[in-house]
Amino acid sequence: MLNYRHNSTSLDDASIDTGIEHLESQERNNYPFTLSVEDFGVSLGLTADVVQPFSPTRVCGYMQQALEGLAYALEHAPDMTIYELNILPEDEQELLLRKWNTTQQDYPEHLCIHHLFEQQVERTPQATALVFNGQSITYAELNEQANRLAHHLIGLGVQPDNVVAICVERSFAMIISVLAVLKAGGAYVPLDPAYASERLRDILIDSSPLVLVADHIGQHALGQGIPYSVVVVGPNGSEVDSGLASNAAPDKPLTNPQVSGLVSSNLAYIIYTSGSTGKPKGVMIEHQGVVNHTLSRLQDFDLDESSRGLQFSSLSFDYSVLEIFTVLSSGASLHVLPDEVRHDVNQLWKYFQQHSITHASMTPAILREGKDLWPLKIPLRFTIGGEAIPPSLFRDLYRLLPEGSRITHEYGPTETTIVALTWKCLRDFNEDVLPIGRPIDNKTIYILDKYQQPVPLGAVGELYIGGVGVARGYLNRPELTSKMFVPDPFSADKEARMYKTGDLARYLPDGNIIYIGRNDHQVKIRGFRIELGEIESRLADHPLVQSAVV
Repeated sequence: MLNYRHNSTSLDDASIDTGIEHLESQERNNYPFTLSVEDFGVSLGLTADVVQPFSPTRVCGYMQQALEGLAYALEHAPDMTIYELNILPEDEQELLLRKWNTTQQDYPEHLCIHHLFEQQVERTPQATALVFNGQSITYAELNEQANRLAHHLIGLGVQPDNVVAICVERSFAMIISVLAVLKAGGAYVPLDPAYASERLRDILIDSSPLVLVADHIGQHALGQGIPYSVVVVGPNGSEVDSGLASNAAPDKPLTNPQVSGLVSSNLAYIIYTSGSTGKPKGVMIEHQGVVNHTLSRLQDFDLDESSRGLQFSSLSFDYSVLEIFTVLSSGASLHVLPDEVRHDVNQLWKYFQQHSITHASMTPAILREGKDLWPLKIPLRFTIGGEAIPPSLFRDLYRLLPEGSRITHEYGPTETTIVALTWKCLRDFNEDVLPIGRPIDNKTIYILDKYQQPVPLGAVGELYIGGVGVARGYLNRPELTSKMFVPDPFSADKEARMYKTGDLARYLPDGNIIYIGRNDHQVKIRGFRIELGEIESRLADHPLVQSAVV
């Protein structure tokens, strides 16, 4: 804290001070570092109350910058508010805002995410693409089935940015439906049949899809009276019934659809997250962000035709996008886990062993439940995210995993396309908190105060994320979009925006970032964001509940 006392002289000062002798005084506060200055030069106080070592040179730089800015403001801009004063020296601004955000990499900005899959089909048409319940299909077969359904959706009027809801249980049909909607130019809204029917209906009402793709399980989950065009698919993704279809999907072309007007700035999907008002909110994600993320990930994860990736997450969780397209853009095989395996850790780890899984993404909660069933026999590329991971669990994992395994800690809100920061865990890491890492390709990270000014290196602030992949906003929520997606004042692009995460974080001296916690009432359970306000709102809706707090 800088306490600069600006005084003015008075003719009565001498008479007031007559007979008064100043013996001693001490200023106390709860700040770790305080500099008090009297502008008459009467006194200067410096108090340090810190646990960890700090650089006196850095602190002097902050104070010098603050005093110079204050002196300038007093003379030239007396109406300037105190928060507008910049305390960061130029070299630290350069480090925090530019050097550590030098993430620019070329990527095919014009492509949509399904184009990466189609390119892989050309390279490895006979490689195994999907495995489910002991059955498998090749890349060519998967592409043909997705194309059939895509042409059918186009026949129903699906165009770029049209919303298509998908409510399908875990099967080949789930992946085929996702690919088909994207190939038709639509944006898919995932509806997990395991969710409460009321929540599913809330999402349907808000997203107002042009078409609903569902299997019989999905239809049952949604109940009767759905006022949308419904395409019913079987377990293998073939269209089995449609009230509006004049031709069955098996008669549709097998070729990749050529959709007029489809560009990478069109929507790829809308995923709903918990909302503090009691209603879920839809996050609109564009193709270019998913393409950037997928290609960035492929550079680090050594995927090829011999790799076997796990599709573990619910389709309503954005990690599913990462699991599906990282694998299907590499020639590897994607193992879609049945629900009975996902929900039983004993069966889950047996599946790892029996199918020699090489790549998987998990939340810490799942790993905690199953770690006693290890060790695995083959090297594994593990990504962990969705919630904070205790270092003790990380150390247990490395102790049980064979040599050649690698664990990556990931962080990212849905609003910035799945993952924004990654940290490659080291076997000999022995600190108390795991970093969430550094930004991935073409992402920018800022740690700012409540006035959106950068905080000093090591200080706690709110995490903001900019760059490629920042969502278009919240569907039908323009006010919330304006509040959470704000102009990026640090970007050379005048149209650039950054997302206000609500997460508190700080920089480590090496440029990695530590997650501290939330600045609101949001929590994460098994990777899912939950607004306590949504639970309170639901409880308060009950006629016997007067008020509620969670």
